[in-house]
This record gives sequence, C-alpha cells and structure tokens, in this order.
Amino acid sequence: MSSNHPHSHFGELAIKATKRLAISLAFTLAFVVVELVAGFIGNSLALLTDAAHNFTDVIALGLSWYALKIALQPAHAGKTYGYHRVGILVALVNSTTLVSISLGIFYEAWRRFISPPEVDAPILIGVGIVAFFINAGTAWLVQRGSEHDLNLRSTFLHLMGDVLSTLGAVAAGIVIAFTKWNWLDPLVSVLIGLLILWNAWGILRQTIHILLESTPENIDVDKLLTDLRNVDGVLDVHDLHVWSISENLRVLSAHIVTQDTSISTGTLIQRDLNQVLARKYDIRHATLQLECEGCESNLLYCDITEVNHVH
Repeated sequence: MSSNHPHSHFGELAIKATKRLAISLAFTLAFVVVELVAGFIGNSLALLTDAAHNFTDVIALGLSWYALKIALQPAHAGKTYGYHRVGILVALVNSTTLVSISLGIFYEAWRRFISPPEVDAPILIGVGIVAFFINAGTAWLVQRGSEHDLNLRSTFLHLMGDVLSTLGAVAAGIVIAFTKWNWLDPLVSVLIGLLILWNAWGILRQTIHILLESTPENIDVDKLLTDLRNVDGVLDVHDLHVWSISENLRVLSAHIVTQDTSISTGTLIQRDLNQVLARKYDIRHATLQLECEGCESNLLYCDITEVNHVH
C-alpha cells in the first residue's frame, strides 16, 4: 500500500521554475558575450574566468530547465518511477563541470603568477559591477525552491559563485588601479576557483548519495524503526529499505510482521504506518508487505545478492 506523492503541486512549482530559468538563461547568455569581449580587451584573467563560469551557468540553466520540463512527464512501462532522477543527473553534470572549470582556472592562474600581464583596471571594475547585478538578479530568480531541489540548488550555487567572484574582480580592479599589483588578478581567480570547487564538492557528494540509493541523511533509521514498531498491530519490521528518487521524493519498502489477522485489519495497520511515515519522515510513497510470524527471514536489511542466489 502506498500514499500518492502530490504530483499536481510539484507540477505547478516546476512550471513556475522553468519560466524563471528561461529568463535567467537569456540574461546570462547575453552577458557572457559582453564579458568575454571585455576580458580580452582588458587582458583580465578574472573577467575571462568569470565569463567561463558564466558560460557554465548557461549550460547549468539550460540543463536544469530541461530536467524540470521532462520531470513533468508521467511514469510509464519503461520508466515506472517517471523522470524524477533526471534532475539528479543534471546536478551531477553541473558539479563535475564545476570541478573541471576550477582545475582550468588554477592552471591559468599559475601561469599568470609567473608572468603577470598588465590588467586594464577600469574595464575590470566596470564590467565587474554590471556582472554583479546581472548575476545577483539571475540567482534571485533561481533561488526560490532551490532549498528542496538538488537540480535547482546546483544551478543556484553556480550563480552565487558568480556573484561572489564578480565582487572579487571589482575589488581586485580597484586595488590594481591604485597599486599596479597585476598579480592580484590571478590571485582573485584562484579564490574564485576554490569557491567553485567547494560548492561543486557539496553537490557532487549529495548526487552520489542519492544515486547509490543511500538512506536520506536526515532520517534516523533506529528512530524510524521504533516508530513503526510502536504502531498498534505491528510485531516487528524487517527487509527495510529507505532511499530517495530525488532530493524531495523519498521511498520506503518493508516487511511488517503482524498477528495472523484479517485483510481489513491489515489495511488499518498499513494506513497507520503510512500516516507515521508521511507525518514524521516525509515519506509519501511506501510499499509495506504484511506477513505473520515465521513466514520469512527476520533479517532487518535484506542481502539482495544472497536472496537472488537462493531463489
């Protein structure tokens, strides 16, 4: 027995998010061209770095938009869970792209530390200020809903990295204008690269956690078991699995040991279990198999390899 996930609510949020993503994508793409031209004219690695990161934002925004659109498609025989995992794959692509960008930034910054070129500070400052407002605006558009969606959060972190990096570029430009310390330009690039790498690792770790079908990090399995066993009519729980389809869609399956009882009584036990799971753990898709004592193995966590071998 399972309770339905509120798909209609998800659909409304996804439609609104796709519109905001499309607006952010248009602004970001236009500015990438401006920033590239300014970076080459001003000979600024910080601006070119920011343009490269902004271009990854264009890719990230496009992928996030696509993931939200395709996630609205219904489940079918070939995809019985639907397309919710597409957003997780997009987050994985976004995070690995950020890692690659960071490594490229470190390499180019090292070359410029050895032989710092002269930087056109006024261009660095002017373009940096414009970039800050554009990045802040697009980040604000994407932020809503990102706290509950790994796909949107990976894109939001892309954009917030740009907000902070453009602030760094402006600060470097101001100091360079007064001191001619051109080495500050690659130094800011290194700091930007470290920030990007840090954000990328957080998203990468979460996507791997979900793709490995690990237990959601904020679920205490021992407490969950106690709550399930405290439901009237439940004698024990075994063959327990808890995982995530996407960050905000959790799934559980378990064997529930009960007395040798009627189907109608078993239905009431399942209803009470589902209510506990939804209220306390936000698990709204649970598959519960009721059985009497002695029917199956009492292993809490089923070893699938051994089961397949036996059968």
